Amino acid sequence: MANNNTLVVPQAKAALNQMKFEVAQQLGIPLQPDGYNGNLATRDAGSIGGGITRKLVQMAEQQLQGFQR
Repeated sequence: MANNNTLVVPQAKAALNQMKFEVAQQLGIPLQPDGYNGNLATRDAGSIGGGITRKLVQMAEQQLQGFQR
């Protein structure tokens, strides 16, 4: 299956990867530093993705608050 997840801002890849490790650590989910996490349960992967999404939404909300009058 092809991976069609392309980043709009390719320079954000390192920041997103760091966020992934931070969220996994907060949830107590061990990730492999070499990048292979094939043994990761689907539930755990979903929890990490949900945590990243929550953080990104929170960041966007904070930025939008600065634009309000």
